[in-house]
Amino acid sequence: MKKLITTVTDGQKKQVKRFTEDVVDRAIAEGFLDKDSIQKLIENGNEFQADITASIKMHSLSNQFADEEVESNYGYLSGYKPKGITEQTNILRQLFPGVGFADEKLAQQPLPPNAEGWFAIPRWQSVAKTYNEAVQKVFDLIKKQRKGNFHNYRKGEIGETYLRQHERTVKKLQTLGDQQTGFDILVVAAQFGLRHRGRSVRRAREVFAGNEFGLGAFEIGCMILTHSERLASYDDLWIDCAGNEYAPDGDGGCSRAPYFSFDDDRIEFGTGWVHYAYEHYGSTSGFLSQY
Repeated sequence: MKKLITTVTDGQKKQVKRFTEDVVDRAIAEGFLDKDSIQKLIENGNEFQADITASIKMHSLSNQFADEEVESNYGYLSGYKPKGITEQTNILRQLFPGVGFADEKLAQQPLPPNAEGWFAIPRWQSVAKTYNEAVQKVFDLIKKQRKGNFHNYRKGEIGETYLRQHERTVKKLQTLGDQQTGFDILVVAAQFGLRHRGRSVRRAREVFAGNEFGLGAFEIGCMILTHSERLASYDDLWIDCAGNEYAPDGDGGCSRAPYFSFDDDRIEFGTGWVHYAYEHYGSTSGFLSQY
């Protein structure tokens, strides 16, 4: 524990304290706290502090869902290796007419820990008006690239009431976008699932590094388009989309997450429970660079 405390920076401590202050300010602004209720909170200070401590443990420790992991020997058996960033961007510009360029010099930097390579991923805004429309365009391109060998088990159910980006992913991609202003294609450090094979989606999210975030159906679909050998055999590691949330009833109850699999000589898109751990699956994730 002593080692952990000494690694905490002053900036991190200030940010966490600011979170707490913001919560109190918001409670007052929204009318949850007045003079009398604040006094009662003060009188119950010990219990209040215990609740805060419990919340800190719940949201900071990575041992939640530790039993949602299984042994897995699946991997990249079809010969996938990350392509050069120029080759990837050239492929994307052929697939998405009108999409511009990437800051390719970023791929000359050392990779962040746990990343496999640099990947070219268009901003979904450069492809369609909404994220969900962009996902459908990627599906159409995968089906064309695979000569019809693509099946969507959620056909007609990838609209905004069903499929959405995970909040962490939105924030991290926004950071990347701000760092790469003026470019339609982002250069993203990522891994294609091997790091989290055998873990449930929510377990993978739980153990993400501080700079790590899940990738979704659009981002992963683009990676599949530029690396068609990644998912070409039943024995390849299948792909969980930890950067998405999915509501199977279209009611906002996001109990599932999408996946890409391979069966019957075709790529398949479906959804699975976020708490199920399968040896055949691994969550794909991106990383913010420290450079």
